[in-house]
Amino acid sequence: MKATDSIKIEDLEVFARHGVLTEEKSLGQKFAITLECFFDVSAAGRSDDLTKTVNYKELADFASELFRVNAFDLIEAAAEHLAREILVRYSLIEMIKIKISKPWAPIGHSVKTVSVQIARSRHTAYISTGSNMGDREEHIRRGIAALNENKLCRVTKVSDFIETKPYGNENQDKFINACFELKTLLSAEELLKLIHEIEKSEGRTRKEHWGPRTLDLDILLYDDLIMRSDSLNIPHIDMENRQFVLQPLAQIAPETIHPLHGMPIARLADILANRCTA
Repeated sequence: MKATDSIKIEDLEVFARHGVLTEEKSLGQKFAITLECFFDVSAAGRSDDLTKTVNYKELADFASELFRVNAFDLIEAAAEHLAREILVRYSLIEMIKIKISKPWAPIGHSVKTVSVQIARSRHTAYISTGSNMGDREEHIRRGIAALNENKLCRVTKVSDFIETKPYGNENQDKFINACFELKTLLSAEELLKLIHEIEKSEGRTRKEHWGPRTLDLDILLYDDLIMRSDSLNIPHIDMENRQFVLQPLAQIAPETIHPLHGMPIARLADILANRCTA
């Protein structure tokens, strides 16, 4: 469930040098920034503990300095940069709305202000991983660690590791499989590029379909996105028929709904398990 609680800093005044015109870059001008941060404030409300919330003075200081030291042509770009860096810094925040107003905009008309407003949130992705070459568990652990090293990604849940028979091509060694939950600011396409780079760093080659591999990373679900392209299919095709996927996924995301089948992952796992034992 998305948080509906929020804290709001309205019309934070910052003098900065964003703008297309040379004078805007050299002379600077006044901007007004409104930040609304959405997260569950109940823990702070019950405990009266500042560490369980977002310190709005600290947030105002951070946003003001970040906005002041950078210089973008467009306030759209400034807003994107600010949203990303705030979400990276404050893991408690689930979504942020940012409005940047430019009261001195040099547009040749009398206006109160011009502004841009954006809303950005973390995405939840579920990744299936497997290995049947070398130190299988170590390949998987290094893959997870590599994702955590990217400041736009954070692995939040990891299933048990299970040993499974190979799928598709049975003439190869057994796999170690697992699933994990990932909170990310990357788009689905950006995430795909990153996990391919991580696979390659672990010595993954793509010479044989369903062949042996040092590390396999597949995006199973990404929020409730449904997409089909030459490079990426979400939800992952045929995941509902793969026990090595559903068993660990049901452990960490039993109530997550498959956006095509409209059923919880735990229910899909039960259906497949009953079919396999029938």
